[in-house]
Amino acid sequence: MPRHSKVADRVLPQRTLVVDNGAYTMKAGFATSSPDLANDCHIIPNCLARSRDKRVWIAGQLENCKDFGEMAFRRPVEKGFLVNWEAEKEIWDNTFFDKGARLKCDPHDTSLLLAEAPNAPAALQTNCDQIIFEEFEFASYHRCVGPSLNAFNDVSSLVGDPPRKNDLGALPMECLLVIDSGFSHTTVTPVFKGRAIQQAIRRLDIGGKFLTNYLKEIVSLRQLNMVDETHLMNEVKEAVCYVSNDFKTDIERTWKGAVADRRKTEDNGGEIVVDYVLPDYTTHAKGFMRPHDASSSAKHTKLGGITGPGNVVEYVMTLGNERFAVPELVFNPGDIGMKQAGLPETVMQSLSGLPPGLWPAMLSNILVVGGNANIQGFVDRLFTELRQLAPAECVVRIAKAPDSIKSTWLGGAHVAADKAILKDIMVTRQEYQEHGSAWLLKRFASGRLRS
Repeated sequence: MPRHSKVADRVLPQRTLVVDNGAYTMKAGFATSSPDLANDCHIIPNCLARSRDKRVWIAGQLENCKDFGEMAFRRPVEKGFLVNWEAEKEIWDNTFFDKGARLKCDPHDTSLLLAEAPNAPAALQTNCDQIIFEEFEFASYHRCVGPSLNAFNDVSSLVGDPPRKNDLGALPMECLLVIDSGFSHTTVTPVFKGRAIQQAIRRLDIGGKFLTNYLKEIVSLRQLNMVDETHLMNEVKEAVCYVSNDFKTDIERTWKGAVADRRKTEDNGGEIVVDYVLPDYTTHAKGFMRPHDASSSAKHTKLGGITGPGNVVEYVMTLGNERFAVPELVFNPGDIGMKQAGLPETVMQSLSGLPPGLWPAMLSNILVVGGNANIQGFVDRLFTELRQLAPAECVVRIAKAPDSIKSTWLGGAHVAADKAILKDIMVTRQEYQEHGSAWLLKRFASGRLRS
């Protein structure tokens, strides 16, 4: 029987669960005819955590946690790849299958669209496929490269072209260069007609986790011991860090001078240096940034704390060049001895794996997604350096997704909303049992998201 006849005869479940299984958070939700990020997509911590009172928190339960001090995390995704299904199963059970789960579903009556990181090892992919069909027993399933799903969003309007027409359905953007800077790593993925161009994918081993650990390390050396405060230092990074457009000048402005000849902070880097009030998890559960107060800082140094409003003792961390020196690693990994090119050079390396005829289209349609895209100045700095490296005759246009964290999920929801495409790409559990995991691996390796 011709393949198209078999596809036409298949009946898929009415519900489709779209999951972007990130290393830091999992973006999940059921596809609808008109996906709505605010209501349909849920962000769930992709981890197991143990607090200092030895209580274990699973995934979404962390939203009820009031004390993140010395919290220890166990994450099933390492270096961007899902390596620990024992932990991931606990998270998925809590999110999808347990009584009272936020996204409760019956896998026997649900299709699953799962996004994964580019260049995942085949052994891990096979293991994932087996867990989905043999452990969870989903009715049908498709696994695809996450960045490629962004081509199904309305990227045209973000880069200055006319918006995509609604009657085009799930028609992907023809040429798109996706820069995904997430928790584990940063990847550059050229996408052509909805399919990632495998030979041109490039990876930079610096992501949000690396930046948080680096900030934690230098703060522990310079001020306070924060070795066990990973969650807190991640909040500090998100609150105070920015990408400098003139790194050398900002370093000079925040340099205090030799011990015998200290400069006054107000005379040079006054607007760069800030104070971060640490949470005590009693009166306030989250820290906050405020302008630097030199007198308070001096008192804090001597007494270990300062008295804030209402006579509450506040513990203050002063941050200067740490604010921009940490995210600078994405652009200059050599600053800490890493033998990798920075992000702009990595983009050019990716383009070198493509035919020169595609360069203009790729450079004029660059989309930045992932949590690090939210760092202030990230996109501006990337544009400045990439414009210097790109051929003069090429137009460089870079846009950040409106919601850079949920963007990949939204692309998957647009694909799942088109029933014709869904019927063509999904593999049923019966087909898996008939053909086996090796056949499924080859089927998904094609990266096909359209007929």
